[in-house]
Amino acid sequence: MINSFKLLFLGCCLAIFATTACQLEDIPDPNGPSLDPILQDASIGELQNLVTGTESLLRQEIGFYYDVTSIVGRDYWYFTGSDPRYTGELLGKDNAVLDNAGFYGTRPYAGRYRTIKNANILIEAVTNTSAPLSDAERKGYLGFAKTMQAYELHLALNLQGQNGIRVDVSDPDNLGPFLSYDDALAAIKALLDEAADDLDAAGSSFVFSLSEGFAGFDTPATFRQFNRALAARIAMYQGDKAEVNKDLGESFMDMAGDFYMGPYRPFSTAGGEATNPVYRVPDQPEGIIAHPSFVAAVQANMNDDRNNKIALRPSGTLALDDLAGDYDVVVYNSLDAPIHYIRNEELILLRAEAQIGVDNSAAVDAINVIRTGHGLDPYAGDMTDEALIDEVLNQRQLSLFAEGHRWVDMRRYGRLDQLPIDRPNDDVWSEFPRPVSEVGN
Repeated sequence: MINSFKLLFLGCCLAIFATTACQLEDIPDPNGPSLDPILQDASIGELQNLVTGTESLLRQEIGFYYDVTSIVGRDYWYFTGSDPRYTGELLGKDNAVLDNAGFYGTRPYAGRYRTIKNANILIEAVTNTSAPLSDAERKGYLGFAKTMQAYELHLALNLQGQNGIRVDVSDPDNLGPFLSYDDALAAIKALLDEAADDLDAAGSSFVFSLSEGFAGFDTPATFRQFNRALAARIAMYQGDKAEVNKDLGESFMDMAGDFYMGPYRPFSTAGGEATNPVYRVPDQPEGIIAHPSFVAAVQANMNDDRNNKIALRPSGTLALDDLAGDYDVVVYNSLDAPIHYIRNEELILLRAEAQIGVDNSAAVDAINVIRTGHGLDPYAGDMTDEALIDEVLNQRQLSLFAEGHRWVDMRRYGRLDQLPIDRPNDDVWSEFPRPVSEVGN
């Protein structure tokens, strides 16, 4: 197992890692002369470095993704005197609009594509290498790379919504077209299915190593369970409940398992390591403040252990820009707290959602796994589809708080108008604008 990302990966990956501008064209040309030896005949060690580099890049700019989706989705506010855009443009204050050159849209978007491009280098290098790899071992690399590409495309699409995204960026001189939201979802699902086929043919073990974040998911079979978990999420976004149930059946979902079981991005305070970018020290003059709507929802029952996602500020209310809150967000409670890609609790909630309108009693059974697991009584409400959708969305708000889901959930159910408006003339955005570097392309 790799317990550190300190060993870094090739000049090409270092160039990607160091890029700070938020444009696809800033990513190094994978056909450039410095990459030729790797693309044409990579060693096993160089392939390992590309795998390690892909994992490391999955952490780049991810803090912006969680912050902006949580702010627009009214999970929390970010109060900072250093940049008024967090309480201005992101909340649609007065006549403010989102800026297509704003860091809050360009940085998380570009971060996702850096990972995708690095994985493309890995795919090409594995395909061309003369290193002593069996067909099964090559398939393992491909299954890993394609799964992580699909994951990153999914996050990019969450930000862009109906703007759509590019899926094919393998040729920097001839980038693929923007696909519509629905077509992009279909392409992401197809990529995950292709990766699952690769993993099926990858034998019993990977020839490469993954970080501790993939402990328990570090063989082709167990990594495929992660792949199928992601596929279930995408299938739900597509509204294909039969496919959701099929994919969940092949995932790591465990109705009796730990809610936090699942692969994650590791962080550490050790020298040279990356720290959790969403963590803020509680009770400071700046911080991420739980939206009052979440506070009210979770405190409706103080027996609910999800109350531990927020902490009352000993110093009192924090106010900025006509907004005020009393609770810090402590979902990520240290600089080395992990950030999950997907976890068991979400899979159980996907199971509940997929059963609505199919078998409502089974939906309630899954809902009750979540409710009783957090100290609540079993569900006793109406058994109509509408009532159960409301309940699932309520449980998703509480269980997946500050994990980037609330905004997307309300958007896919056409309920963005139900998110709270904090000040007169504020807006709830449906998507981020296409980054300026992509306009006209």
